[in-house]
Amino acid sequence: MKNKKTYERPSWDEYFLEVASLVSRRATCLRRKVGAVLVKDKKILATGYNGSPSGLKHCLDIGCLREKLKIPSGERHELCRGLHAEQNVLLQAALYGVSTRGSILYVTNQPCVICAKMLINGGIIEIVTSGDYPDKLARDFLKEAKIKVRKAK
Repeated sequence: MKNKKTYERPSWDEYFLEVASLVSRRATCLRRKVGAVLVKDKKILATGYNGSPSGLKHCLDIGCLREKLKIPSGERHELCRGLHAEQNVLLQAALYGVSTRGSILYVTNQPCVICAKMLINGGIIEIVTSGDYPDKLARDFLKEAKIKVRKAK
């Protein structure tokens, strides 16, 4: 009998967070690369990464408005060319007519408060992250909405 090599399959969390990490490599933000994967019944519904709207110039090409204005991370989100990965994953689902109700979001960073509000209204039931983001208000909103948020091990 041949020796069988032991092969460990990744858990579902590991698998979807690895996909989110790969998606984040498409991000065009100069400050933070974030990837998001929307999943239901262990099937990928949509992906998103942070970057400028379709057809607009990317920060990679023209520079970061937030850096130029010296805006700290986590503040004044409206002063940015880009959409967040969580916004883009919801928009991609909407663009192709995919319901987000009852789905799980795998994302490389904890969502900000703006994204948290969108995820609440999008019917997301759980958020699994591999990284943090300093936004207590977002965590409070998600907790109040009874959306389970956990950092994968």
